[in-house]
Amino acid sequence: MRCGTAYAAGVEDVAAAAKTAAPDVLTSYRRAGQASASAAHTGESSVETSAAFFDVDNTIMRGSSLFHLAVGLAKRKYFKAREISGFARKQVKFVLSGSEDMEDMASATEAALSFVQDRSVVELEGLAEEIFDSEMVDKLIPGTLALAQGHLDAGQQVWLVTATPRELAAVIARRLGLTGALGTVAESHAGIYTGSLDGPPLHGLAKAEAVRALAAAEGLDLEACSAYSDSVNDVPMLSLVGTPVAVNPDAELRAHAIANEWRIRDFRRRARIKPYVAPTATGAAGVAVGMAAGYALSRFSRR
Repeated sequence: MRCGTAYAAGVEDVAAAAKTAAPDVLTSYRRAGQASASAAHTGESSVETSAAFFDVDNTIMRGSSLFHLAVGLAKRKYFKAREISGFARKQVKFVLSGSEDMEDMASATEAALSFVQDRSVVELEGLAEEIFDSEMVDKLIPGTLALAQGHLDAGQQVWLVTATPRELAAVIARRLGLTGALGTVAESHAGIYTGSLDGPPLHGLAKAEAVRALAAAEGLDLEACSAYSDSVNDVPMLSLVGTPVAVNPDAELRAHAIANEWRIRDFRRRARIKPYVAPTATGAAGVAVGMAAGYALSRFSRR
């Protein structure tokens, strides 16, 4: 099955579900994707027409980046630790199964928004920078970072595409020296979060819509682009590009990838990165230093 055909099949599946759910679900997905692309687009022109799109959770990073953010915020007394008990239960399920539950994703995102309602956007962005160093660096996956570095070395744009809030996704992308990030857009007025989303979480078909909108804004040729993910929920995004790659795939995505002759990369047995990425590392150095630390520690651990 060709990529375009798989994407069309994904749209049909969602459309069928829409008939029994809400009549405007496809419009909501499209709205979420367009909002994310609009927030991420820099307006700068580029002669490069190819790019790589990476999912974050269990692709770039072990577990849920949203959960790691919640833990970091709790440690900083942003809210009480008991308030993330629901996150913890879903995180265990997420890590052990390697799959994403649509209802868990939506409820976790909504719960996170309730925590930041009436809080400053600038404040959360600053905390996200700290939390990346303390809670996330040791969960980065060296093998996937090497793939991202390969695209950067080829002069291509590299974007993260994730259901996690856009502010956190942007921090992760910036610290790794990537081009940018497409994430769930939380509404804010005068720099203060309202507690509402601009459309549903950037998940499933919404990711494909975001990539499509960004490609139009950036002048990208999707057939010349690549996409990487671990979850069958991202088949619409993977099917949109010329080179889809299943990374650390769940069982359903692995089967789909084999059936469609997609590449499969599995880094789950590799050593994780330890927190030795310098806080000042920027640009390609963010990826390179993280990779170097991970592989060096991996070799040391085998001695």
